[in-house]
Amino acid sequence: MTASPELDIVIPVYNEGDNIALVLDSLRRGVKTPFRVLICYDHEEDSTLAALKDYRVEGFQLAYVKNRGRGALGAVLTGFADSTAPAVLMYPADDDYNAPRIDPMMAKFREGCDIVVACRFMPGGCMKGCPWLKATLVRVSAFVLHHLARLPSRDPSNGLRIFSRRVLDTIRIESTVGFAYSIELLVKCHRLGWRIGEVPAAWFERRAGKSRFQVLKWVPQYLRWFRYAFATTWLRRGPATVTLKQPKP
Repeated sequence: MTASPELDIVIPVYNEGDNIALVLDSLRRGVKTPFRVLICYDHEEDSTLAALKDYRVEGFQLAYVKNRGRGALGAVLTGFADSTAPAVLMYPADDDYNAPRIDPMMAKFREGCDIVVACRFMPGGCMKGCPWLKATLVRVSAFVLHHLARLPSRDPSNGLRIFSRRVLDTIRIESTVGFAYSIELLVKCHRLGWRIGEVPAAWFERRAGKSRFQVLKWVPQYLRWFRYAFATTWLRRGPATVTLKQPKP
């Protein structure tokens, strides 16, 4: 009998046929927490689906979810909507090395953290091979948000993180592009006073496929949440300013 998953691992994909089997194999080997994987894809011709056509492992829970929106954000939101586990992890489709970090992240979640960030900028973490422009923006923004806006995360832009069911069911996502939602949920969780934890993680430039990260296009929305983080710390605006979802009837 397959254990009920304590964790849903949402993996948005876009032609990740060269990477996905290695990623799933790493999760099978490296994660002891009962989990399910949700593959979120845009179209039936995606090379990811072809690569997983014959992927069958006893006891391994794998589901396919077609994007009901558009682009990377649409895939993420579709995965969130279809998740049911108490904890939901957003996981990159080319990451075949961070699976051993997931159980320590779940330990932080069980301690009461509503968001657990996989941090590249703490002892035990690293970021290697990143293009200079992206690396500069990521490191500068991380320093500013942690040290000046006092956000309790040293790596606020890393998309590899766990969200609690409470976060996904309560906080309305207002971002409309890319991975800005990840910073949005982090700063809103901070304003609500909910716990945020971190564990060290690695990041290496992808070896195959094309990244969907579009730095310059997403900067305006990132800046919106930067201002929000500063307002939380320095203007002392209350939790009522967090945009929440409407209760289900």
